Amino acid sequence: MTTNIYLGIDMGSSSLKALALDADSGRTVALARAALPHDRRPGGGCEVAEAAIHAALGRVLGAIAGQLGPLAAAVRAIGCTGHGAGLYALDATGRLVGGSAVASTDQRATARALKLARSHGAALFDDVGCGPWPGQPTLIAAELFGHDAVQRGELQRLLFAKDYLGFLLTGEAATDLSDASTAGLVSLASGRWSQQAFDAAGLSDLSPRTLGRIVPSGEVYGRLLPAQAAACGLPAGVPVAMGAIDLLASMTAIRAEARGHAVAVFGTWSVNAAIGPATPAGAPKPPVAAVVNFGPAERRLYMENSPSSMANIAWAAEALGFGSEQAVIDAAMGSPLGAHGVRFLPFVNGGSAPPGASAGFVGLRSHHGRADMARAVVDAVVALHARHLGRLAAHGLLPEALTMLGGGARDARLARLLAGFLGRPVARCGDDETGARGAALYAAISQGLDLDASANAHLLAPCETLAPEAGDIPACADFLAGFDALLDSLAPAFTLTTGTTRMPDSAR
Repeated sequence: MTTNIYLGIDMGSSSLKALALDADSGRTVALARAALPHDRRPGGGCEVAEAAIHAALGRVLGAIAGQLGPLAAAVRAIGCTGHGAGLYALDATGRLVGGSAVASTDQRATARALKLARSHGAALFDDVGCGPWPGQPTLIAAELFGHDAVQRGELQRLLFAKDYLGFLLTGEAATDLSDASTAGLVSLASGRWSQQAFDAAGLSDLSPRTLGRIVPSGEVYGRLLPAQAAACGLPAGVPVAMGAIDLLASMTAIRAEARGHAVAVFGTWSVNAAIGPATPAGAPKPPVAAVVNFGPAERRLYMENSPSSMANIAWAAEALGFGSEQAVIDAAMGSPLGAHGVRFLPFVNGGSAPPGASAGFVGLRSHHGRADMARAVVDAVVALHARHLGRLAAHGLLPEALTMLGGGARDARLARLLAGFLGRPVARCGDDETGARGAALYAAISQGLDLDASANAHLLAPCETLAPEAGDIPACADFLAGFDALLDSLAPAFTLTTGTTRMPDSAR
């Protein structure tokens, strides 16, 4: 009997993961992960060293091959996914410029993004489906390397996270529409690179060659290099298929669109999305955070998001001395909803709505303890997702069914709290490897697998549905109304703390 194994690799915001999926049983037959340590820079910088990425990729692929043993010969194809935006800029030698990638949570281009939004925001939204934001590759490149980086030859190529992995595996530079469009670099109407977006960022010298060819998800675009194969123990020449941004890969892993589900991804970012009809030509687009062209002409991915979801809990774990994110959540559950009056602003990595949002506690008094502070953080993280989902619903973009994904979905208490805020059941996928599973499915599609066939339903990630406690819904509704009002009222204050203070020379 022939065994068919597909490998998916996912570069997240904090770790790199890989899994091997047995197409016959639907089982994960090998799984590995490695941390991606971030270097914090002055002014809100967040970078990942090139050496750390290479080491993590080598470790997870070597671990997968070791777990598979003789079955490594049955790997039929590889797919990659990863977080969107950030900056993976290559120099003329194919190395990352400056020896590092820049994370999508980097905030050094915040002032540049706010200024550009005032002058070009509406026109860019109409063309590419989103306004300027600090984590965009073009804005980071302009901020760190200058407007003439391409002309000087310092910057030869711009890649996205998953495509950098693909480049290391195959030597080929390419991307897909979902990553390019989410980053605000593709015209929604044409599906081609947007010169308007390049010009607005000040990088008019960017070209399709710099950004690479756009390849449909699930199509082979390269093969595993012999040197990479020898280093990790996988067969040389294995086809490498184009994946998609991690959000879409995770949605593929649960067949979200086919099942009529929106998703709330509790990862480093707060990402909330649904697939719906494309707006007719000439009609105004729904005023959401992003409209994404991911391929089908008649469909669009609609998003509301923020760079800060579980990142707030990770921050609390370190800053408040809890030791782990799970310890923060456990402590939070010792305090009631509302944390005895203290509120948290969940924007440790900034936010786009309100513009320039930052984090902090409001209402903190001497009688509040660590459990109250933890509860305030947890409440705010979940409420921010509910706020984003409410914006999608206000524009008719939120279907009845919702699935919670990401690391936060592993804790049923967070899912039940989200259900309380929404006042309806929420499904959760406690498997935090949905992105890697989706990447493996793109690899399988490249080899002819029909994901829509009922015989392949066993390949999807399992989910469970949790209903809110009926008695909790009124209190959750009151909390959410107050949370929305607090954020809206603080909008003017956020502008006072965003990129307006000159940094002392000694701190640069």
